[in-house]
Amino acid sequence: MSNMIRWNPFREMMSLRNEIDRLFDQSLNVDWPLDERGLQELALDLSETDDAYVVKASVPGIAADELDISLTDNVLAIKGEFKREEATENKRYHLRERRYGTFERSVRFPMQVQADQVEAAYDAGVLTLTVPKAEEVRPRRIAIKVGGNGQKVIEGNTAS
Repeated sequence: MSNMIRWNPFREMMSLRNEIDRLFDQSLNVDWPLDERGLQELALDLSETDDAYVVKASVPGIAADELDISLTDNVLAIKGEFKREEATENKRYHLRERRYGTFERSVRFPMQVQADQVEAAYDAGVLTLTVPKAEEVRPRRIAIKVGGNGQKVIEGNTAS
């Protein structure tokens, strides 16, 4: 049995590239990706059920009343600001990785939604929005009944 480790030149190149990227980011003091307008991007998750879309966004340190949420023409917009702590004379940072600045994120839903039925919840720094789909775009269950003469009768109704 051999204890030799196989040499992989690409592993060393990737390690060097990662270190150069880290140094470059530090020199520019880039803490979070910026969009084309210079605003920070808010990362979020968008999932779908039969009845609604669910949007989850991590916004730690921001009070619920400091978030601006709107839904217009099937476009959900979330705006806010991560505020930087005020510096004090006797505090020196050794590492500062938390994100600061304004953010704005918009998402267009692929189907019509009910803007007046949106539910918002905020717990432990996670914003959860439940956006119901419009009735006319929800899936419909179709039941097939076999008639007395062997013919199939198709009836439709909205799924619950």
